[in-house]
Amino acid sequence: METKDATGKDSTGPKKKNLTFLKQRLYMLERRKTDTIVEKNLSADLNSSGTLRRSQSDRSEYSQKLQEKMAPQAGSSGPVGSPLENEEQLSRRMMAKRQKIIAEMVQTERDYCHDLDLCIRTVVEPLRRMQIARFDVDGLFSNIESVHQISAKLLSLLEEATTDMEPPMQVIGGVFLQIKDLLEDTYKIYCYHHDDAHILLESYEKDEELKQCLRDCLQSLK
Repeated sequence: METKDATGKDSTGPKKKNLTFLKQRLYMLERRKTDTIVEKNLSADLNSSGTLRRSQSDRSEYSQKLQEKMAPQAGSSGPVGSPLENEEQLSRRMMAKRQKIIAEMVQTERDYCHDLDLCIRTVVEPLRRMQIARFDVDGLFSNIESVHQISAKLLSLLEEATTDMEPPMQVIGGVFLQIKDLLEDTYKIYCYHHDDAHILLESYEKDEELKQCLRDCLQSLK
């Protein structure tokens, strides 16, 4: 039965609006508390990166947390048209995907390091030995030797972090944190001179003698 105030007007409407408003406020407060807890946990994780080498107990704890994150939430369902995966199956599938991504990263860095080494040995060094006065080898290739060195260092650290390690124990984030300053300093120089090197190459391609020198070096790569 609807209630009326002293003036005879229906007062149910405002009460319902107030109740709805209070429910919304309580919901937002609960969300803020949850978000605050998540942000604090995330901040704590980022501030506790530690050293690259973890103790066995630290690695075991990391593995357990990783598997917990990969586990499906209660009541979740699989893709439409596929049977519902249990927790163990989904965890194995996601771990296999993670392992594949790490393996691809290591192989990509290995290939890149090999290509840099090949370029230095068969192009850069022979051009330097020619000692052509109007050919600026350093201007054309910038600090390619430093790029090769940092790439080799990164590859070594990645291999160290993944070789003979069980997939859950492979932690590569610390590798990039350890070497990030060297990567930034090295590529900052390389990128800064990139456009100038491109202009220099275009000018050399108009000089038949210099162009032939480049062709001879590139021919040895085949």
